[in-house]
Amino acid sequence: MAKRDKILSLIGLAVKAGRCASGEAMTESETKSGRACLVIIASDASDNTKKKFRDMCKFYKVPICFYGDKDTLGHAMGKEFRASLAILDEGFADGIQRELKNREDIA
Repeated sequence: MAKRDKILSLIGLAVKAGRCASGEAMTESETKSGRACLVIIASDASDNTKKKFRDMCKFYKVPICFYGDKDTLGHAMGKEFRASLAILDEGFADGIQRELKNREDIA
């Protein structure tokens, strides 16, 4: 549970620092512009949304991960539910990816 909280905390910090874009349109725009360092998609997002961002991230060479659910991601950002978000800072992106990797090692 602590690892999950740390990931959500990093997302919250990125939002406060103005280094996060959320919502499908903004996430897509930031990914295509090359500003996105990491794309996070809610695990309960539609299959269509997952495929769209998986293909887009592969094409633009942006790391992507599937984490949490729409409510959890939205809550971490201080907003309503969010299915997708882009981290625009390499430091935050690296921290989140490191925590995800650590969590997979434990599980």
